[in-house]
Amino acid sequence: MKYMGEMLLTRTPFSEIVMGNTALVRAMVEAGTRVVASYPGSPTPEIATAIQSIAPEKRPFYFEFSTNEKVATEVALGAALNGYLSTVFFKSVGLNVAADAFVQLSLLNLIGGMVVVLGDDPGANSSQNEQDNRHYAAMSYTPLLEPANPAEVYAYYKEAAALARTLCRPVILRLTTHVCHAKEKVAFAGWEPQAFESNPRFDAANGPYIPLTAAVFPKKRTALENLRKAERWVDERGLHTVTGDGNPRGIILSGMVALSVADALEGLPSRPDVLKLAMPYPMPSRVIADFLQSHAEVKVLEELDDTLEKDIKALAYDRGLAARVIGKADDEDWVGEYTADKVRDILHRTWPDMFPAREAAAEPLAPVPTRPAQMCPGCGHRSAFHAIKKALPEGTITVADIGCHTLGFMEPYRMGEVLLCMGASTSMGAGLTLFNDTRKVVAFLGDSTFYHAGLPGIVNAIFNRHNLTLVLMENGTTAMTGHQDHAGSGRNFNEPTDAIPVRQLLEGLGVKHIFETDTYKKAELTDLMRQALDVDAFSVVIARHPCMLLFTRNQRRKSGYVDRHVTIDQDLCTRAHVCVQDFACPSFTLAADGSVTVNPELCIGDGSCMQTCPSKAIIR
Repeated sequence: MKYMGEMLLTRTPFSEIVMGNTALVRAMVEAGTRVVASYPGSPTPEIATAIQSIAPEKRPFYFEFSTNEKVATEVALGAALNGYLSTVFFKSVGLNVAADAFVQLSLLNLIGGMVVVLGDDPGANSSQNEQDNRHYAAMSYTPLLEPANPAEVYAYYKEAAALARTLCRPVILRLTTHVCHAKEKVAFAGWEPQAFESNPRFDAANGPYIPLTAAVFPKKRTALENLRKAERWVDERGLHTVTGDGNPRGIILSGMVALSVADALEGLPSRPDVLKLAMPYPMPSRVIADFLQSHAEVKVLEELDDTLEKDIKALAYDRGLAARVIGKADDEDWVGEYTADKVRDILHRTWPDMFPAREAAAEPLAPVPTRPAQMCPGCGHRSAFHAIKKALPEGTITVADIGCHTLGFMEPYRMGEVLLCMGASTSMGAGLTLFNDTRKVVAFLGDSTFYHAGLPGIVNAIFNRHNLTLVLMENGTTAMTGHQDHAGSGRNFNEPTDAIPVRQLLEGLGVKHIFETDTYKKAELTDLMRQALDVDAFSVVIARHPCMLLFTRNQRRKSGYVDRHVTIDQDLCTRAHVCVQDFACPSFTLAADGSVTVNPELCIGDGSCMQTCPSKAIIR
């Protein structure tokens, strides 16, 4: 059996089928990375999974989950200022949290070098938007490399690390969801452990590191000069590639779009030439100008925004180049992932004589039912919503936050009518209480988000005396992104003495009205919720229960574990359907005749459903 941690530390050259996120970690090892920080968020959590597969005592670099993306960026920055190659990684919208620190990095002399790994999410597979973080690269004057597959993730990280060390500046490695999760056989180089000394080289003389007005302009001029150096670096190393046989038509692209275009070109008798950019920012002017000069028409294919298109058109205009540059044609070109089918359709609209229309998809043999997202069987959030809903007066405004509990907005719970970003629920709830004497306001917040971005809103509610109730959904982990630890769970869940209890923190902030119970105690939770709503001040209900997916997995690893289930006593069942329609555990199946059964493949036997049945027909 192959063990990931051992594979990642293999010293001799080898090849292995890995996903992009795993290939990245091997590149970190080979590049001599010394400090890595992160906050979890899809599509990047598997990077941390790969890192944590290496035993801490064997790990060649320091790794931590920081409390949020801004803090992670600042930790990596501090390490780079000390002369250590550092890396920070997080998902697309995580850069919004980190932006206050991130936009300054290219103005600083980072003597160790720093790689910022972004997991962008075209298609919004697991994000609240499709934001294109190439804009941040341009705004912050930061070079950006964009790989298309796991092999390039591995190669480009090492290039990014080398460039960051050369420039003493940050370099962005922009991954997208399918690059992170794609699998490919990658050829890895050999590696020998380096004897690193704890020899911090921070020196204020390497600065200035204080952004006084007089220092800003020289720093900005250096950042602009570094962009030109980065452009030459990538050009000289031959990372941009041109394929084709001199067709007068050409395509310019970068990243994962290259794979979709390769699919679209397969089997065509005549193919346009393709220029694949390794570094879309700063735009490689010479390479693109040469390509434009040798082609009559050039199609720019890029997911999301038209950042390359605008720069290429400006370049063509400024240099008087005759090539016709074709960009996005309609709104749909700005939306979603550029899958192979979508790229074929775009190229057919652009050059119908070269790209035939796709054949219409065959009708499915049977209609495929929709499959809405579900909270797991036994989830404490389901029990919480079922109990809390009973306590809410008619017209209560409920405010959601980011986490598994976001799913509470769906039927049958309908809890959480507005959602913005991590940690926003308390602040939005506070705003909803203003000039509002008739409707209660209840905000929901997960424990990981509490430490990430929830505290400022809570401090604000206390200080400004906002009258709302916050339900803190505490399950002891960052469940939605793969059960990473956080400040309330202790490091790796194995050191509970490191944990910072949420109640202790709330009391320290001055919250005077705190109620708490286990969510499986539904009657008690309903009663406490009513008490909290009766308080004419800011109040907090801590609705606690461990994540049952994580709990059950851990239990199954123990010897002697026996699966447990519940079943329906059909003689007692009155077909009130509370279990299906109100509690809505996915383990229950409603038959056409109105009878209810339990799917043993889904049921974990936790029993949280038993107290919901008015006829006591759910039994172990």
